[in-house]
Amino acid sequence: MTRLLKPPAVAAGAGVSIIAPASFALSERTERGIQALRNLQFTPHIGRGTLRHGPLYFAGPPARRLAELHAAFSAKSTRMVASLRGGYGSNYLLEKLDLRLIARHPKPFFAYSDLTGLQLLLLDKIGLPAFHGPMVAADFDSQEGVQWDSFRAALAGEPYAVGPAEGLRTLKRGTARGILYGGCLSILAALVGTPYEPQTEGKILFLEDTGVKPYQVDRLLWQLRQAGKFRRVRGIVFGEMIDCVSPGAAADLLEQTILHVFRDLDIPIGIGLRSGHVSRQNVTLTFGVKAELDLGKEPQLRVMEPAVTR
Repeated sequence: MTRLLKPPAVAAGAGVSIIAPASFALSERTERGIQALRNLQFTPHIGRGTLRHGPLYFAGPPARRLAELHAAFSAKSTRMVASLRGGYGSNYLLEKLDLRLIARHPKPFFAYSDLTGLQLLLLDKIGLPAFHGPMVAADFDSQEGVQWDSFRAALAGEPYAVGPAEGLRTLKRGTARGILYGGCLSILAALVGTPYEPQTEGKILFLEDTGVKPYQVDRLLWQLRQAGKFRRVRGIVFGEMIDCVSPGAAADLLEQTILHVFRDLDIPIGIGLRSGHVSRQNVTLTFGVKAELDLGKEPQLRVMEPAVTR
């Protein structure tokens, strides 16, 4: 993997560039999220076209969204970039992303869902750690939307751990050390066969999604496996996997499916960690840094390396 390009740590009071690289957000959720950042003593800066609606489900045409992403990273008044929400459409930005510009102005970039492709491209190509965590109009807008300990630790460059309190459960026991990596399962599978394929070898994988039935999870995992994306993976943690159920099926069908798919892999496997699409308290995970996965009676994922410079 490319050597990490760690951005400076971010403290309260810093400016935050808010962008919408994919879909638009509801205005009331945007306003609540921005106010929450202000309450935390951050200073939000919103691009002129960020609140645009359309065409279709996009927050403006690709050229405008790309320009605002570049402006967010190059802005001297901000230390952090935060997406309004995911949705769909950031894949249209990948081809023309100015990696040199972003490498000259590294900043923590908070996002998940559709933006997994953007985050992993920046990690794989220029080494910018991905901050898989709360978004402005998807998490900050809710009183219980953000898991604050991991958010603050990630921005400060402090080691931290998550476990049962953050939803983590053990499916298959074991321990592993490696580089934390991953994101939205559907997006990882969609990137296969493109120039932006995820670089999963030797990693501790975090995979999450929402509204995907167990057989569809099976199909996505099958696709990634056929593409060699589980080769020498050291451990796997699944997210909360909201609404990943089949009506009338056994409540644990998803867990059974995962264990069946990976029945021949001797690696630790966990599930339930609330990061990404979650019901509450979205945990920040920093992809690209060293981590330790310990899945036993008291499961724990420890982020051992800072993703920022202090």
